[in-house]
Amino acid sequence: MMNLDRTNTPAGDDYATVYVAFELSKAKWRLGIILPGARKMSRYTIDGGDTAGLSARLSQARAKAASYGKPVRILSCYEAGFDGHWLHRWLMDQGVISYEVDPSSIEVNRRARRAKTDRIDLDKLMRTFLAYVRGEPRVCSMLHVPTVEDEDRKRLTRERERLLKERTAHSNRIKGLLHAHGIRDAMPMKRGFIESLATVRTGDGRPLSRWVKEEITREHERLCLVEKHICALEKTNTAELRAAAPGSAEAKVIQLADLKGIGLTSGQKLVNEVFYRSFDNRRQVGSCFRADRHAVSQRHKPARPRHQQSRQPAGSRARRRTRLAVDHSSARQRTDALVPRARGQDQGPHPAHRHCSARAQTDGSAVALSNDRRSACGRRAASSLLNSRGQ
Repeated sequence: MMNLDRTNTPAGDDYATVYVAFELSKAKWRLGIILPGARKMSRYTIDGGDTAGLSARLSQARAKAASYGKPVRILSCYEAGFDGHWLHRWLMDQGVISYEVDPSSIEVNRRARRAKTDRIDLDKLMRTFLAYVRGEPRVCSMLHVPTVEDEDRKRLTRERERLLKERTAHSNRIKGLLHAHGIRDAMPMKRGFIESLATVRTGDGRPLSRWVKEEITREHERLCLVEKHICALEKTNTAELRAAAPGSAEAKVIQLADLKGIGLTSGQKLVNEVFYRSFDNRRQVGSCFRADRHAVSQRHKPARPRHQQSRQPAGSRARRRTRLAVDHSSARQRTDALVPRARGQDQGPHPAHRHCSARAQTDGSAVALSNDRRSACGRRAASSLLNSRGQ
């Protein structure tokens, strides 16, 4: 079987390469295609989600590229967003080497009056993709597309986070309505809360009016429904963890929960959001999480006058969900190094970094979740879970 995934091979030597860029929207998809030897990019528009029309365009491009008498490969890219990962999987099934670009990693023009259209965005995406394929450093970041099982498992933690936000919103709304009438220290989840509304008095001594009371009642019903869903979801998660098979993702959550500072919820979030990826060394682990901290610090800096910020938020949403701080484990928890040491790394602290402790660079340790920045500054190893993907 021919190996198609050879992006470092020059297109003019072994392959007739077709480059495809997508500008996706709900109604229309705009395609940019560069054929072998072409100087300009051809543009096409198809209906959003029209895989039959897309397959026809890819077949035409493949037939034209085959006239060069070389094996044909198609490289495609699109910005990760509303369409998710299904298009990436469909393209891979069609023999296309697909990439998903992190939109926030693409450099944009920061001028105050920057023109922005789908045509300009498609040109920018194609130029960025060609630079990435040529091997230029720090052009953009490509996503690690999870498997269908890994993506589905993320719903456990993400739905719970969304429900917690909804519960807080409903509770704050009820408290706000009562506070506006001079009623303080309300407890919406207390038993008999709705019945107590008939006896409460406003700040000026009047009973609650009819429509305020009915609005609070309906808001309380939505609050109780969200609370019911949270309890059902947590009960399901607990049952899944109790029936965890050896080597499964649930078993990794239980293993993480044995470490100090990580509970079942935090361990489940780490496994579902981070540990589906494979890390080759410590530098990749550090770059995955320290990049988020740098992006957050840059996002809070004030913008210069007459310059607008990028339309995409800095950093990855998945990185913002979890913060990895590395801490040493106890003698009972210590195992082998979680990830292999990077090449060329000394066993002790480098002379240029004598302010760093030797323990932070030589100790193989476990993973801990912490909000303390001082504990997050040390470079330590992560868990053997990082390299046990899919096992």
